[in-house]
Amino acid sequence: MKAKTRTWALAGLGLVALVGLLAGVKGGQIAAMLKAGKRFVPPPESVSSTKVRAEEWQSSRAAIGTLVAVRAVTVGAELPGTVREVSFESGAAVRKGQVLIRLDTSTEEAQLEAAEADASLARINLDRATSLRQAGSNTPADLDAAQARAKQAQAAVDSLKATIAKKTIRAPFDGRVAIRQVELGQVVSPGTPIASLQSVHPIHADFWLPQQALADVRPGQRTRMRTDIFPGASWEGQVTTVNPEVDVATRNVRVRATFANPDGRLRPGMFVNVEVLSPERRPVLVIPATAVLYAPYGDSVFALEEQKDGAGKATLVARQRFVRLGERRGDLVAVTSGLSAGETVVGSGAFKLRNGAAVVVHDELAPQAELAPRPVDP
Repeated sequence: MKAKTRTWALAGLGLVALVGLLAGVKGGQIAAMLKAGKRFVPPPESVSSTKVRAEEWQSSRAAIGTLVAVRAVTVGAELPGTVREVSFESGAAVRKGQVLIRLDTSTEEAQLEAAEADASLARINLDRATSLRQAGSNTPADLDAAQARAKQAQAAVDSLKATIAKKTIRAPFDGRVAIRQVELGQVVSPGTPIASLQSVHPIHADFWLPQQALADVRPGQRTRMRTDIFPGASWEGQVTTVNPEVDVATRNVRVRATFANPDGRLRPGMFVNVEVLSPERRPVLVIPATAVLYAPYGDSVFALEEQKDGAGKATLVARQRFVRLGERRGDLVAVTSGLSAGETVVGSGAFKLRNGAAVVVHDELAPQAELAPRPVDP
């Protein structure tokens, strides 16, 4: 019994010794890891750098507009009739007075011949009555009746000529016609639309600005227009009309600018971006928009500072700076406070930095920030 107890005691002591040995080894490993962690220095992050530039930006007001034709009308029939001639093609350019549609006028032309014959006879009777009156062979009433009859006959001729003219439908001004809405042989009634006619050179752009713009915007002010349909093009124009009333629901004022459109690329109804340019230029500090870290508690950038490490070697360190931003144009954004001209900040790669992080600058692959970028399709 004593031998068995001694065996269990020795086994327990051995187990305790083993646990103690394992605990000591593990403790040594943890201590070594803690010591190595204190000595560990994270490698510097790769970023690109940029300078805070002082520039002058022309003050402008941006708006979204819609193109409107200078003159636009839906050409229609004034009188009923049957289409006998179509003299234009859909989408063609037409000149003022050009014939678009001719309606059947055979009935009116026949009536016109009879009316002209009647008018000719009335003139002959008038001449005869005048001669007789001069000779005293008729009464003044006979002469008056002959004059009235001659005028009535001529009025009937003029009325038929006017009817025939109205059945020849002409372009009221120079422009481009839309898709035609009538065909040869179709019977039209008064008001039947034939085609839309638009005058597109020059062309208007209508847009809305807040009521505060009334202090700055004037007729004759220079404007610039762009559209996504032609991304590489822009048009220069000027403000022609500022609406005299402000919309009571939105407190915005409607503005109209006019642009030259000799090639006809701009079409009524197109969506455009309009800038109203001010003659004054103001100084601004600009940085690439990629340099900014946007956050609800405030926007910030990382400024690059040079400092020496423990070995006396110079390294670059990123220091976080909170900034206030202004207007954004293209790839650039204006900084109203927080930076000074000439300072070096992280241009791209700021999202992976922390305050005081060591960095290494690689500008060879940095994207070029432009005021008016023009993306290139692959």
